Amino acid sequence: MLFALHLLGRAPEPVPWPARWLRWPDFRLPADRAEAAQALREVWGGAAGERVEVACGGGRGRTGTALACLAVLDGVPAAEAVAYVRARYDPRAVETPWQRRYVRGFGTAQPPASR
Repeated sequence: MLFALHLLGRAPEPVPWPARWLRWPDFRLPADRAEAAQALREVWGGAAGERVEVACGGGRGRTGTALACLAVLDGVPAAEAVAYVRARYDPRAVETPWQRRYVRGFGTAQPPASR
């Protein structure tokens, strides 16, 4: 099964598989950080047994930020998560200073959930 998490400023077009929309405007942070943490935990937990899609409009800023947060949930130190995603996904992932700060804070404010 496939599950999608769409990180967009407005509701996406429907897809034929289970999906969740997280309101996250371009170049910014999630509109609701508690909802974002919950959604990312769901994606992280679901990735152990199913395919997951994490996507924004361009695939770098919001997607890179979400991937860095997922890396933190998986044990990568928050201070290293942006570099980790840039080395393995896209060298320009996590585009803004506030997105980088969000990832660093995600590690301290969001204790990892168990799978």
